[in-house]
Amino acid sequence: MQQRFGGSEKIGDIVSEFPGASHLFKEVHIDFCCGGDRTLAEAVRHKHLNEEEMVRRLNESYAAAMNRNVQEGADWRAAPTPELIDHIVNVHHAYLRKELPLLSEFVTKILRVHGSAHPEIPVLYKQFHQMKMELDQHLIAEEEVLFPLLVQYAERPTPELYERAMKGLHDLESDHSLVGDCLKEMRAVTDDYALPPDACKTYTLTYQKLAELESDLFQHIHLENNILFPRIKPSHE
Repeated sequence: MQQRFGGSEKIGDIVSEFPGASHLFKEVHIDFCCGGDRTLAEAVRHKHLNEEEMVRRLNESYAAAMNRNVQEGADWRAAPTPELIDHIVNVHHAYLRKELPLLSEFVTKILRVHGSAHPEIPVLYKQFHQMKMELDQHLIAEEEVLFPLLVQYAERPTPELYERAMKGLHDLESDHSLVGDCLKEMRAVTDDYALPPDACKTYTLTYQKLAELESDLFQHIHLENNILFPRIKPSHE
């Protein structure tokens, strides 16, 4: 595997290029905000960690993220329904389960530190957590109810399975609309995630990761609304 990172890069630069590194640094308590000017090697030594192991884990995480981006270029219209669903769950649902809790912490932190000076932040906080609550419930409903029905219907398209799947479809498509509204409101209230002059590194990273979340959700919802869900609708509508 080609190594993108060694040990000489500054922590702050690594997170700027690869925001997903924030998960690993947070796990091992490396400060990428106020301590972002240190190199990875310096930060690892300070924490008495194994430098080789940290570099390996960082590059594996980076490679996985790049692979996810490459996969997004695939033509999922031709994929069998079970394969498409596996992709949605293993890529997009996994991404949300990883990113939403971390972003919740970041949004809460900038509300606490910057909320009084920036009236858009309380609005952002409210919209993000409303969206997070919807998505948390949405993922469970899809994985435990709708997706198994869609797989069954693809294999055995009976009227009973159709009726059960359509009910779930209508419910979850309304969730997509609500999520879309929250994304639009968050982008609008932050003026397209424009950073104020007093933005700290956490503020900057939060906006960057919210923009990435939006991009992933757009692709996620596109796969469901425009490719997966129509596979059942045209046969009866």
